[in-house]
Amino acid sequence: MDKILAYKEAEAFAKSHYENFPVVSFLIPKNLRKHIAIIYWFARTADDIADEGTFTQEERINRLNIFEARLTDLLKGKFKSSYELALYSTICERNLSSKLFFDLLKAFKQDAVKKKYSNFNGLLKYCEFSANPIGRLILQLNDIRNDKALYYSDNICTALQFTNFYQDTEIDTRKERFYYPMDEMQKYGVTEKSLLNGINNLNFQNLLKSSITRAEEMFNEGKGILNYLKGRLKFEINWTILGGEAILHKIKFNNYMIFNNRPKINKFNSLYLLIKALF
Repeated sequence: MDKILAYKEAEAFAKSHYENFPVVSFLIPKNLRKHIAIIYWFARTADDIADEGTFTQEERINRLNIFEARLTDLLKGKFKSSYELALYSTICERNLSSKLFFDLLKAFKQDAVKKKYSNFNGLLKYCEFSANPIGRLILQLNDIRNDKALYYSDNICTALQFTNFYQDTEIDTRKERFYYPMDEMQKYGVTEKSLLNGINNLNFQNLLKSSITRAEEMFNEGKGILNYLKGRLKFEINWTILGGEAILHKIKFNNYMIFNNRPKINKFNSLYLLIKALF
């Protein structure tokens, strides 16, 4: 098995995907790029199992269980691919918590079976497994394990997750996934049917406005993470935060009209935010 080749292929895979910002940007220290890339490979592979293709719910869960069993095996030094060997090397070399990888898989399994959430706390719990582990892994890669830093990181990652929910409202509702709490939808007079039909009336705009305000508060609460970072990592994370906030600003600027008008970061926006992050 060729671990070096697996790392290179993982970097190429990560660079071929664009998640509002490059996954492995030039701001990432060179010695960490391969580690971030292999973590991205793990998360993206599991995400695709949970979300892509025409598999049944049962088939997705079975495939995720197999993927989880392979994670368990690789942690014991048993590898079926060079990617697994590379991931094992990253976990050992950077002293990463294996629990965080299992947490991610828990979220992907939830994606395969759960389509709606009764309240905001349920969504927060989902983010605890779907988003927060990524931020914690990034901190661990940089040997940052301070509890306060983890708290700030969780706020940023959860805010980014919610931002992505709002950005992808139309995409998710086509799959009959609803990332707005059912009790809040009822409060504002928004129904599943109206979301499925892309009805962007005042009721929905008020729901989205309230949701965005809460996400912005999370971003503000989490910005303390920058005090625990330095160098390129600080610029990278600041760039990411600014990107999330920019998506929310675009939604507001477009008067919350997100159906048939998905907000995204273009190259000009990205460059502007990079300069803002650096200076």
